[in-house]
Amino acid sequence: MTVELDRQTQRFGFLLLPNFALMSYASATEPLRAANLLAGRSLYTIRQLSQGGLPVQSSGGIDIACDDLSSAGAEFHTVFICAGGDPSNWAEADRLFRALRRLSRLGVRLGAISSGAYILAAAGLLDNRDFTIHWEHAPILREAYPALALRQARYVIDGDRITCGGGVAPLDMMHALIAERMGAHFASRVSDWYLHTAIADPSDPQRGSAAERFGTHNPILLAALEKMEATIENPLDREAMAHFLSISSRHLDRLFTQHLSAGFLQTYRRIRLDHARRLIEQSPLAIAEIAFATGFSSTGHFSQAFKAHYGRAPSSLR
Repeated sequence: MTVELDRQTQRFGFLLLPNFALMSYASATEPLRAANLLAGRSLYTIRQLSQGGLPVQSSGGIDIACDDLSSAGAEFHTVFICAGGDPSNWAEADRLFRALRRLSRLGVRLGAISSGAYILAAAGLLDNRDFTIHWEHAPILREAYPALALRQARYVIDGDRITCGGGVAPLDMMHALIAERMGAHFASRVSDWYLHTAIADPSDPQRGSAAERFGTHNPILLAALEKMEATIENPLDREAMAHFLSISSRHLDRLFTQHLSAGFLQTYRRIRLDHARRLIEQSPLAIAEIAFATGFSSTGHFSQAFKAHYGRAPSSLR
């Protein structure tokens, strides 16, 4: 099918950072390509961008040719940052931030996919905005920018800021953006092209339910586990948790032993240590700061617990 140029074509840029998630990138770009084919005209053009215009390698080891970010200007309708891995570790941050702020001043709509929202936050471009990020990177962003309005959602559209958790969620996001421009019927045709028949709501969760993650359907135990995940920095003691659940401490212990084959304290500590490991691997926080952020009274106590659980010192992961 021949695609004709159209003066109403919207130019989309995808700023690729090293180790960007290839699935997320494809989920965002392919619906635009399909929209052009189904419309028989160029609704969208796609350009890959990078700092310096050098090729960028994806998480799967594929190199993508790119144009220089510095050449991008007001001709772009939207520019998405595609990032993965450690969102707090990138080269030439100041130059990158200046380029993004320049695009914002020019009226370019800015978006972020997977961990890309961390870069927008660090550049000061998510102040007073609702936004989301991949669930794995949410704790690191909250620690670094606690005043920002981070939401757990598949994607969030807030004016000229569009953020998405990544994975297959860009399919849902692009369905919404194409529907906004071309109508719901046309957007459904694009989604059907990729057998994407179950369009998720933007506020749908990014992760499986606590029941799926912990392998239990006991409602009281699930409430306890979700409370544990929400109180990592200030963990509740057994009595406080039992009071929260309106049960006895003995009943609380029995639920953990029967359904998880692990005690209350053992489970709570594992959740906190898993969170700590993500912070060690993906954030610039000092070990002492991570110990405090995961509810340990001292760095020594934290290091001892971490080594007992993982068999290695926290500093060895860096």
